[in-house]
This record gives sequence, C-alpha cells and structure tokens, in this order.
Amino acid sequence: MSVRAVIDTNVLVSSFLSKNPNSPTVRIANALLDGRFTPVYSRGMIDEYVDVLGRDYLNLQAAQVEELIGHLKTSGEEVVPAESNENFPDPDDKVFFCTALADDAHLVTGNMKHYPPANFVVTPAQFCELLGI
Repeated sequence: MSVRAVIDTNVLVSSFLSKNPNSPTVRIANALLDGRFTPVYSRGMIDEYVDVLGRDYLNLQAAQVEELIGHLKTSGEEVVPAESNENFPDPDDKVFFCTALADDAHLVTGNMKHYPPANFVVTPAQFCELLGI
C-alpha cells in the first residue's frame, strides 16, 4: 500500500525557496512529482495553496506552482475533511489536520507547534525517513 500524505503549505513554500537540493522539503516535492507517495488533499487545501503560493512577496514562478498543484490534483486523492474540536493557533491550518484525519494519512509540516499532538503529524525530515529518500 502506498504511503499517503497531506502536505502543509509551509513545506511547499520551503521547497520552492530552498537553495539546498537535498533539503527534506525539496526531496518531498520531488517525491511528489515522482509518485513516491499518494498526496491527499481537500478543496480547502487547494484554495490555501493557491492563496499562499501566489503571494507576490514569495516571487514564485506561476508555472512551477501550477505544475505542482496540477500534479497533486491529478495524482492525488481528494477527500472531505473530518470534523475536529481541536483548537489551532492559525485557523487556516485546521483543514490540513482534518484532511489527514479523514484519510488516516500523514500530515507533513514544518510547523509542528501549529497542530495538536498526533502520531500522524510528522516533520519533513521524518517523512523523508519514512519514504527512504
């Protein structure tokens, strides 16, 4: 069975901005494009990706952002987020947690403190270890 994962926006931002091709976030983005895991997403997540990755101050190439989001949607699986009564420091993060919860998927984030403690919430380095990349 394929590893399933919800990728937090901060991981994608870091992968685009990293100057280190061996950073965990870059390896995760490459693994996504190479089909090394099944991305799990919800409509709210896609909205958040488009909003954040399109911000002018990040100066990201629109074609690269569109390619990554397009690939995620065509190779991934859309789910309806589960309900959760947990509190989140940033309410925009709730959709990522609830999407992972709905699918029993990993939630990969560089901001562990933004999520309640849960065994499915992992750092990029931990996810790379899990994938063996």
